[in-house]
Amino acid sequence: MTDTTTASSLPATLRQTPTPALVVHLPTFDRNMATMAESWPGPSLRPHVKAFKSTAMARRLADAGHTSFCAATPREIEGLVAAGLGDDVLLANETLDAARLGRISDHAQITVAVDSDVTLDAAIHGGVRSVLIDVEVGLPRCGCDVDDAARLADLARAAGLDVRGVMGYEGHLMMVMDRADRARRVEAAMEILLTAHASVGGTIVSGGGTGTFDTNRWCTELQAGSYLLMDNQYDTLDLPFEKSLSLMGTVISVSAKGWIVVDAGLKALGMDHGNPTWDHGDVFFCSDEHTTLLPREPGEWSVGDRVHLWPGHVDPTVARHEQFWVVDGLDADDVVLDRWPIDLRHW
Repeated sequence: MTDTTTASSLPATLRQTPTPALVVHLPTFDRNMATMAESWPGPSLRPHVKAFKSTAMARRLADAGHTSFCAATPREIEGLVAAGLGDDVLLANETLDAARLGRISDHAQITVAVDSDVTLDAAIHGGVRSVLIDVEVGLPRCGCDVDDAARLADLARAAGLDVRGVMGYEGHLMMVMDRADRARRVEAAMEILLTAHASVGGTIVSGGGTGTFDTNRWCTELQAGSYLLMDNQYDTLDLPFEKSLSLMGTVISVSAKGWIVVDAGLKALGMDHGNPTWDHGDVFFCSDEHTTLLPREPGEWSVGDRVHLWPGHVDPTVARHEQFWVVDGLDADDVVLDRWPIDLRHW
């Protein structure tokens, strides 16, 4: 369907919303936000905008006291600063494109992660003023060796940069199913990070995420974002957060053989964590613009009905869309309360 909605006009109900559409159930979203704030209040939580890519959502967090943010791309940092949310923003990722951030550093407190001489040089020559030393704590991705952290910090300070501390992401532990095992392994990862912090200095030990929010108590700030919207993968853990994000589609075909087809497929979903799920039956398969569903009660579905699918992975699903439609109920005739643009997409 063609989206003719502007920022200043809203469809009256979900039935009038173009599909496929991302829908945020506001009561659940607000519960998730409040639950996390009980454990990580105010600036101890550094929400990760890569999960939701929306300054409107970030503003809601800032209004609740979470005024520091982290991001994965320079585009996300630029958007936060342009929206007046640049009090303390961290690019929790290495970049050689640091000059983009240096150009706006007069208008915001911008910090970048560095893990090598090359990424540090990019920050120095790009005009960035603050860094965290990124340390590898077990995830085979970015991060320097713990034994190299102090050297990088010394180089940064010699160049006039403010070394605010360290960060280390235990992303390989987010989906450890057994909580006791998860806690034990998080502690071991954070021992590495604290060793680095002892040699680097600074006030910040940054890390963690939704999956380790209650087992990581060594960081001074938690980088979490998925908890707000959740997805099927995180929903398998023993977390107190609920899924507030659904992908709404319209039934466009009903087969006499028992299946139905909706107009939301691979191009509307992040599929790296598997198929979406559906509360009223099984997901048969996803194709480019369609998902074929097997209802438990086939006769209950007609062409034109709306269905809600639960994505397997929130971050890449969000990145495929331009807005969230905000509601307090998921029935087709429920009122659309707001539209939150997904304005931090792209790079």
